[in-house]
Amino acid sequence: MGLVKKRSVTIRGHRTSYSLEQPFYDDLVTISLTRNMPLAALVAEIDEKRPRDSNLSSALRLYVLDWAKGKQD
Repeated sequence: MGLVKKRSVTIRGHRTSYSLEQPFYDDLVTISLTRNMPLAALVAEIDEKRPRDSNLSSALRLYVLDWAKGKQD
């Protein structure tokens, strides 16, 4: 699937990072374009809704998976 790449984003005023394989990142970009929102805003939305005992990278992967299965808008 590809190497994992670490990326940084600012969410609610603080910097954080997440690690994703390129296909997951590409799909996140596609989702943000489809929803007409900045990628950072999409990541912040996913971060806000994720269970506190899960990490951001996993939450992003699960969001992309749900989107691919038609479970997300």
